[in-house]
Formats: sequence, C-alpha cells, structure tokens
Amino acid sequence: MSEQPKIAIVTGAGSGIGAATALLLSQRGYKVVLNGRTREKLDQSAAKMPAGSAYIVTGDVSNKDDVNALVTATIEQFGRLDLLVNNAAIASFQPIEGFAAEDWDTQMNINVRSVFLMTQAAVPYLRESQGSIVNISSVSGIGGDWNGFCYNASKGAVSNFTRAMALDLAPQGVRINAVAPSLTDTDMAADVINNDEVMEAFKARLPMRRAARPSEVASVIAFLASDDASFVNGTIIPVDGGLSASNGQPNLTGS
Repeated sequence: MSEQPKIAIVTGAGSGIGAATALLLSQRGYKVVLNGRTREKLDQSAAKMPAGSAYIVTGDVSNKDDVNALVTATIEQFGRLDLLVNNAAIASFQPIEGFAAEDWDTQMNINVRSVFLMTQAAVPYLRESQGSIVNISSVSGIGGDWNGFCYNASKGAVSNFTRAMALDLAPQGVRINAVAPSLTDTDMAADVINNDEVMEAFKARLPMRRAARPSEVASVIAFLASDDASFVNGTIIPVDGGLSASNGQPNLTGS
C-alpha cells in the first residue's frame, strides 16, 4: 500500500517565497493547497507543479470567515492537514509622520492577524496528524529598519508568536518554527532589486553580496517541516546570507 501523501497549506502562494515553497513541497510528494487573493497568480504557481499536486483556494487570510473556509475546504478535499506555511505578507516603509492608521491596521492584519487566525483554525487538524507550522518572519523581526517601524513591529510579532506557540503546542505533538529571510528576489522586493544604487547599499551589508533566491528560503522551510527537524521547535532561523552575523559596525579592512 502506498504511503498517504502529506497535505500542506501555503498562504501567499501566488509568487515569491510562497510559490517557491509550494513548488518544492509538491516535488517532495506533498499535496499543496495554494492560497492567495488573486486566482490568476495561483494558477500560474500551480501550473509549475507536478500534475495533481495543487489545490487552489482563494481568500483573504486576515478575514476569519475566509480562513475557516480555507481550512474546511482542505479537510473536505484531503481529510487531513500536516503542514501550515504562514507566508502572506505586505511591507511598507515610510516615516511615521503622515503614516495612516488604516495602513498600520492593514499591514498588521495581513502580517500578524492572519498568522493567528490560520494557526487557530489549523491546530486541531495538525494535532491529529502530529504536524507542524512554519511562519515567515524576517530579519526585520530581529532588528529595526529605517522607516520600517510597522513592518518591524509586525515581523517581531510573528517571531515572538512562534516562540510562545512552540511552548503551548509542543506537548500536543505540533512543532512551530519560523524563517527570517533578508532581502529576497521577489515581486514584493522588485523596487529594491531593480534599483542599482539601493542594491549596492545592500551588497555592502550582505556578506554574500546578493539577494536570496526564493528557492533558497523554501529549502529551509521544507527542512523545518521535515522529519529531519523533528526536535527543532520554537526557532527563528535567519536565511540572510550572514547579515545578522554582523554587529553593525562597518568593514574597516576594505576586503
């Protein structure tokens, strides 16, 4: 009898890290439920995956009804859930003066509320499967960025949510971890990636002198979800090319 495939939900799966993660998981035998708000992008992601491995459910994961519908559809389709990847996020960097309260709420809802709602809805099924959760935080959840107060606050919340939930869920057999990428070559970072001056500034701070590829982040997510990481719980793993290894002082050697 063939082994039953594992089932994963990946939010924000229409592009970037989410799409790369969905692809990698499908290549490793998962059935993957792709979630996002734009059907066209999800179709594009699904088209790159092995036949029959993708199942699309559109919706806004900051909306409780949409979250419940997503998890319910997954269980109705597959009968189980083994992995939740909370990837959906947005970013906005601007001075606090003039920063609209509505923009704060939108960013917090998508980046933090969605993680809470998805985790809450998924835990009963992950408990049954002894599954796991991987959240997408950021190096911006480890330290501050100029004019990034809202994004920093949201990703700091994701990181500490991960740590706290690890304490609560471990006795139930559910692991939860997070990755903390630095600059990654995604649609969300296109304005940075395509700006030569800004990229030179990034390269001066990134020991590996380049942005991450989404597939490189996806590989760490897949590891955290795998049995190879069976005793890894409550960790925030930087996937940052060595950025967070620095104490912030400049390179005085010129090398």
